[in-house]
Amino acid sequence: MLRFGGLFLALPLLAVMCPLDAVQAQQTADAGVITIESDLQSADNSTGVITATGNVRLVHAGRGLVATSRQAQYFTEEDRIVLSGDVDVIQADGNQLRADRFTYLLEEGRAIASPVPGQQVFSQWSLTPSQPALDPAPAANPVTP
Repeated sequence: MLRFGGLFLALPLLAVMCPLDAVQAQQTADAGVITIESDLQSADNSTGVITATGNVRLVHAGRGLVATSRQAQYFTEEDRIVLSGDVDVIQADGNQLRADRFTYLLEEGRAIASPVPGQQVFSQWSLTPSQPALDPAPAANPVTP
């Protein structure tokens, strides 16, 4: 579900839901909620585009993500969110991204960041190894006589 202030839109689920109890079902539904706060929001039913402008703050709690920008647009037909103007994206794990334009393709789970012409996109990632590091000096096994 995408929430624009008081306006709620149902987004297609990215995964097929198995039967769950009520608490798990609500947690699953909440994981997909994106909340957007801004100075002004409008929806155009003929184009399916929802636009938020001015001091935009997007929160996707399920992914631990908070983003700010000057404008956000949700294109319902393409299932795409575009943030533009001084975009800052911060994740709970410390990952950061700064760009002029950030496009998130919801169905594909893919993002594209673009800079102001002549500048660069900035990103900072906390990489964690997928396997525990090997101890370079294993403890010696005492030999018993």
